[in-house]
Amino acid sequence: MATRGRNCSIANALEVVGEKWSLLVLREIVLGRRRFDEIAAGTGVSRDILAARLRTLVDADVLTKRRYEDHPPRYEYVATESGKALYPILMALMEWGDTFATTGPPPTVVEHRCGEILHAQVVCAHCQEPLAARDAHVVELSPPAR
Repeated sequence: MATRGRNCSIANALEVVGEKWSLLVLREIVLGRRRFDEIAAGTGVSRDILAARLRTLVDADVLTKRRYEDHPPRYEYVATESGKALYPILMALMEWGDTFATTGPPPTVVEHRCGEILHAQVVCAHCQEPLAARDAHVVELSPPAR
């Protein structure tokens, strides 16, 4: 995807999932709500905007549309490998919202199958230390966009 300025994977990702309703649709699917009416109820989005966001996410291979009923034809939306890779990002965004954008206790927590409440944390794959901004620096692998 062509963007102005720095060649950046964050900008490229935001072209696909950077709109509010797209992230809320993904939240609903992570929570197990995969049918159109369930997603609409969970997000509060209008049906026309929801239909457009679902099309965008399916076209980008973030979701796949799967028929669950033949008469009448009805579909559910399931995360693809690309969509499942967004789960940790959604968790990090939720944790940021719990800490900096929500007054009072978190409205939702997510438990791991072991029973512990999950907290988003990025760690170095090599040394397993948690990431802090002061510990990282950018290495340009491609020339800046012109």
